[in-house]
Amino acid sequence: MEFTNREITIWNEISEWQENLYQYEPTDLAALYDKWLEQGFSLLPENVQQQFFEKLDTWLFHLHAMVQSSQVQIDAREQILASARMFNEDIETLSDLNLLTIDQLNYIANQHIAKHRLYSFAQGGISGSGGLLLLGSDIPAMTVINVRTVQLIAMSYGFEVNTPFEMMLALKVFNAGAMPKRLRGTAWEELIREVQTAEDDYFYLGIEELTNPTWMEQPLKQLLKAVSITIFRKKLVRGIPFISMAIGAGSNYQMTRNVSEFAQKFYQYRYLQEKKADEE
Repeated sequence: MEFTNREITIWNEISEWQENLYQYEPTDLAALYDKWLEQGFSLLPENVQQQFFEKLDTWLFHLHAMVQSSQVQIDAREQILASARMFNEDIETLSDLNLLTIDQLNYIANQHIAKHRLYSFAQGGISGSGGLLLLGSDIPAMTVINVRTVQLIAMSYGFEVNTPFEMMLALKVFNAGAMPKRLRGTAWEELIREVQTAEDDYFYLGIEELTNPTWMEQPLKQLLKAVSITIFRKKLVRGIPFISMAIGAGSNYQMTRNVSEFAQKFYQYRYLQEKKADEE
């Protein structure tokens, strides 16, 4: 069975989106920022850098495992299956989602994407309106929201995220989606290469490094956002800090939009690629 017309259309959309990633040219300011960031980390001893990124990778891995095994995520998995059964009553497991059409899978995924973009928007507004405690909790909260978004998108296209291979891949998708646009093309290539060359679809045998100095741009942006919120928090309109709330909400929404778009394109690609392989 060959691709349907809709699958061909979506495959072409992914290819066009991919080309836009490759053709993106960073500005002089972005190149200068990269150089400054690299030089800043180079001032630290190599063993300190290694320990820092190892601990950050470990934290992300444990966070992913915690979110994946939470009751909220288990309930969301059942919700995905229940939504899928509306289209095909024979579906019992996530692997059965390949019985659905790509548009049906997109519908299921888009429900969760829209919901979590709203969560990010609300989280940003809350962090922009409250004190230092709420502001300090913003980065951990945003990490949880976006890791969970990637997991739900993966499950919506029929991929379990409780195996070592899929857990690490989902984390790498989250990291890639959170990267600056100028770096996403390279990250996309690496992810596709990992999927195509994987010798084992259960155990992860690739490079386990997740974070590096270039990835730190997103947390630094979050810190700059926190500074902006602190500056404008006291500028009230009818007793409400609308400016700082708008900064927080807009920044958080954009981050989740970037992560969810990247993740959806990736898992759409995997779904179609596996279908293509099965046909051959």
